[in-house]
Amino acid sequence: MKNTFGNQFSVTIFGESHGEAIGVVIDGLAAGIHLDMDFINAMMDKRKAKGRISTQRKESDALHIVSGYFEGYTTGTPLTILIENTNTRSGDYTKTKNRLRPSHADYTADVKYSGYQDYRGGGHFSGRITAPLVAAGAIAMQVLQQKGILIGSHIAQCHTIKDQPFAQEEELLEQQLRQMNASDFAVLDETAAQAMRTQMEEAAMQGDSVGGILESAILHLPAGIGEPFFDSMESRLSHLLFSVPAVKGVEFGLGFAFCDRYGSEVNDAIIYDGKVKTRTNHNGGINGGISNGMPVLIKTVIKPTPSIYKEQDTIDKETHEAVKLTIQGRHDPAIIHRARIVVDAVLAIGILDMLMERSATMEMQK
Repeated sequence: MKNTFGNQFSVTIFGESHGEAIGVVIDGLAAGIHLDMDFINAMMDKRKAKGRISTQRKESDALHIVSGYFEGYTTGTPLTILIENTNTRSGDYTKTKNRLRPSHADYTADVKYSGYQDYRGGGHFSGRITAPLVAAGAIAMQVLQQKGILIGSHIAQCHTIKDQPFAQEEELLEQQLRQMNASDFAVLDETAAQAMRTQMEEAAMQGDSVGGILESAILHLPAGIGEPFFDSMESRLSHLLFSVPAVKGVEFGLGFAFCDRYGSEVNDAIIYDGKVKTRTNHNGGINGGISNGMPVLIKTVIKPTPSIYKEQDTIDKETHEAVKLTIQGRHDPAIIHRARIVVDAVLAIGILDMLMERSATMEMQK
């Protein structure tokens, strides 16, 4: 299993949804970094289930740092964080364990691990495993913020309801990112936010679920970060984003909207305004796989939660007979409002790793 990402800032996740604990090992952190636990806990809180628009499984997500941290500072050795699972109801999955849940990893996991995987709550494939990712991302984000780099996302669309887009002006965009990072439900237009919540609640009452699109921005990233071809900034960040459960699409800048435009319409004119920049930002802050100093703009598609309470068609994995499935347990009618902090976290992990690589290269050139 490949559960490690990163070359300089390395993150390894482990655990299962209903196991004793989940967690993360972070390697590559320099010694002497002060960790703001209030900031990390605030990030963790944004991922937690809240109200009728989330699962009723409530976990405290208390972080237990068991190595690499002493008297408030990193030691430079691997930093290990454990998060206990304290509110599992494994019996909800026992009765239907042979009935493959549509759009879940039940079948693919069974084939890959020859039936030895922990199936309860989705096991290692569960969105529960994003909790340690957020913890690691919060640490990465602290380091980036000290360098002036800001990351944030909002719900650009939930099912049929759209939010207003991020601003193109960098000063206003920075204000919006700070507003989103302080919000539990990251939407710029409060009218749209209320409509989205209503739509989520209606889906829950119908035993169904909804998905949407997250729009993310990375601000004040210096030019020159990333590598051409196989380790391009798009490649690395997409790798991380597609590791988040329920992500089914990623685009940078205009993305798929490039398809019906002329080059003359979408080429970003280069200007000098105290620094080299572009007049427009259709390419989303990246050229040739390398940051150009403009805001990095990304959209991520989150599919509707596959765990729904409507009766569905499937098969029994042992007999191969067609059966009906009505799931048990506690599930989200939408995860996009919780997934946005996971997206922010993996973007921070990827950017810090690439920034550290760039710093190492520049140091060798001296």
